[in-house]
Amino acid sequence: MLKKYIFKPGIDREGTSYSEEGGWYDADKIRFRSGLPEKIGGWQKNTTNTFIGTCRNMHSWRDQAQTDYLGLGTHLKLYVKEGADFNDITPIRATTSAGDVTFSASNGDATITVTDSSHGAVQNDFVTFSGAATLGGNITATVLNQEYQIATIVDTNSYTIEAKDTDGDEVTANSSDSGNGGSSVVGAYQINVGIINYVSSTGWGAGLWGAGTWGAVTAITDTNQLRLWSSDNFGDDLISCVRLGGIYYWDESSGTGTRAIPFTSLGSASNPPTKALQIMVSDVDRHIICFGSNPIGSSDLDPLLVRWSDQESAIDWTPTSTNTAGGQKLSSGSTIIGAIRTRQEILIWTDVGMQSMRFAGAPFIFTFNEITEGPSLISPNAAVNADNRVFFMDRGGFYMYTGTVQALNCDVQDYIYSDINLGQAYKVFGSSNVDKNEIIWFYCSESSDEIDRYVIYNYLENVWSIGTNTDSFTRTAWIEAPALQFPLGAGKTSGSDENYLYDQERGDDADGSAMTAYIESADFDLEPDGDRFMFLSRIIPDLKFKNSDSDDTVTITVKGTDYPLTTATTLTTSDVTPSYTQAFIRARSRQTILRFESSGLGYGWRLGATRIDMRSDGRK
Repeated sequence: MLKKYIFKPGIDREGTSYSEEGGWYDADKIRFRSGLPEKIGGWQKNTTNTFIGTCRNMHSWRDQAQTDYLGLGTHLKLYVKEGADFNDITPIRATTSAGDVTFSASNGDATITVTDSSHGAVQNDFVTFSGAATLGGNITATVLNQEYQIATIVDTNSYTIEAKDTDGDEVTANSSDSGNGGSSVVGAYQINVGIINYVSSTGWGAGLWGAGTWGAVTAITDTNQLRLWSSDNFGDDLISCVRLGGIYYWDESSGTGTRAIPFTSLGSASNPPTKALQIMVSDVDRHIICFGSNPIGSSDLDPLLVRWSDQESAIDWTPTSTNTAGGQKLSSGSTIIGAIRTRQEILIWTDVGMQSMRFAGAPFIFTFNEITEGPSLISPNAAVNADNRVFFMDRGGFYMYTGTVQALNCDVQDYIYSDINLGQAYKVFGSSNVDKNEIIWFYCSESSDEIDRYVIYNYLENVWSIGTNTDSFTRTAWIEAPALQFPLGAGKTSGSDENYLYDQERGDDADGSAMTAYIESADFDLEPDGDRFMFLSRIIPDLKFKNSDSDDTVTITVKGTDYPLTTATTLTTSDVTPSYTQAFIRARSRQTILRFESSGLGYGWRLGATRIDMRSDGRK
């Protein structure tokens, strides 16, 4: 007899494989659309240019001249992308006086020791030298007068760099390199770099090696914590904030060759904040808002203080009777985790719940109201605004806000939270794929310090899917914006530190390579209650291929087991092509698992019903 199988949409891992009979239990690179599973879209490099550092924040905007920009924050740099070019706009934190910097080289060695009293640098910081003279041999003025990344910190007054030519190739000093660079050397230090991992302690091992005394208790700062940026555009210009650190302004009219500067360096700035956790521009009233900030007259960050500038102003932060600048300390919690702009309000998550911030006009400017206690954010980037709703992930579940907070019924919740690295929770980020009605969260599994898993929620069909974020699909940030043709992901190529941007949902392949995608059913009885063995003789699949050639293939694997606690074994495999009609097989089992998998180039597929021809084969 022929029996048709159409499984329930979505991945369900809340029970055992056998208890989820009639559904799907495992998948990778699969989404659900109109109740049916299909291979996700592919990705292609957005540009062949690379950038430095791990990106965890992007912001897209278009200026009044219709020029598209992308702000990009990594743990090492801040960029503005225009066209295919990544323009380094990393702020300068300090510039020395002429002659403060000197060099010393050793014959036969590329390592140069740089002396600069109280340099304030940490390992991997970037510094650009100018005005240097040759050391007398291979270490010429051209070699010295360029940007360097600091190799090691010797002490508070010296560090080392590795000499290179303008092509980046190593240059070794010779016996003639006995000079010190002359009396005109100037060093321009970019802001201290961050680190790529979150650390919860402040003692040994908590910060950058060489940044403090061994065993000393170190305050959590922007230099010893996971580097997270927040960015927004203020008109044509970009404002950016290092979490726990400085706030910076990039003036678009000055061009991509200029760097961002601290708010305190803006002309006529009045009490601008110097530190913040997050920065944002309100939509209608156009205030610049800092979430977690230093109060006026203090350099210490208050993690519950919300401050905002005068309306339409980046420079006036002093509240007066004639402007709308102001501030409000939240009444509950110990720190702000994150905030997101929604329709006519801003949602703020603290470590104990959620609050709403709404523009009210004079005299209060903004009002604050508690929405709920309990649900919070697992990370500053774990909330997503889509379809006039806000979806967010906390440390124990998933939620939706539509004026009130509702817990989402997540069919993979136990699967996710039983294998998540909460020590790297601040790396979790969410984004949307509106064309597919999806929210996607990326996270670290328990055995990984970097993102290697994702979960997809289709909010129109209320179904979930899961997958891995490995190989060529390593993503550390994702953005979908009206100015972008495709959703944009940031990540590294497999086995390297080369960082690229990728157009997501473009084509069917993994940047020109084959993408492996599969979906696997839960255990199901071939005969009601699994009382009898069944003999399987034929499979008739229902597959729709996309952009396919005649030899494109989806492999159907039939696995079998006699009891729920025994390991399923492969009974038979069949390769399905677009011209395929049926496969004759020989298999015998009580329970069965069906797996559909592809690893070819240039095509997608969608799965409908599957029919299996079988007959009873006895009880033993």
